[in-house]
Amino acid sequence: MIALVDYDAGNVKSVDKAIEKLGGEFVLTSDPSVIASADAVILPGVGNFGDCMDKLKSRGLDEAIRSFASSGKPFLGICVGLQLLFEESEESPGVHGLGILKGKIRRFPSSDELKVPQIGWNEVLSCKGRLFKGIDEGTFFYFVHSYYLEATDPSIVSSKAEYGVTFDSSVESGNVFATQFHPEKSSDAGLMVLKNFLDIVKEGK
Repeated sequence: MIALVDYDAGNVKSVDKAIEKLGGEFVLTSDPSVIASADAVILPGVGNFGDCMDKLKSRGLDEAIRSFASSGKPFLGICVGLQLLFEESEESPGVHGLGILKGKIRRFPSSDELKVPQIGWNEVLSCKGRLFKGIDEGTFFYFVHSYYLEATDPSIVSSKAEYGVTFDSSVESGNVFATQFHPEKSSDAGLMVLKNFLDIVKEGK
């Protein structure tokens, strides 16, 4: 059973519909004990980095997620769910992220040519890793964000994208996977990413 973390942070319903469409078994939960016993966890989210961390902490979910991520069982973060895995964000100075992975979340630079936030489809490059099985280089995915990941360790970066700057658009570190783009809103390619994650869950790795 997959635990889909519900902490009042956005896109949970669209994620659960995508998983349901793929035939995945999941439970929507904000209970740390359910997360601990799950076969896999998905952490979605949209919104402010600091507010999202506050919501996790208020429910005791921050420690539950850290513990699960160290368990070796599959974990997937989506959008802010990716950003929260890292140490800090320029969006919320002084707020510590989950610190499961090393890196910083930075704001897109101001530009007359590009609007911030980035909203819409963007090409994903340098694709590698298990989430991108069967997905072609240069496939477009759907993004909604004003801040982007700058990972400390480039070896965990499984794809990149460009929006004024080149940024890390997904990561894979052992059992921990995360995407800045929204697979649940990215049509067939996004469903393939989620199917690949469900396959990883079935393999128990």
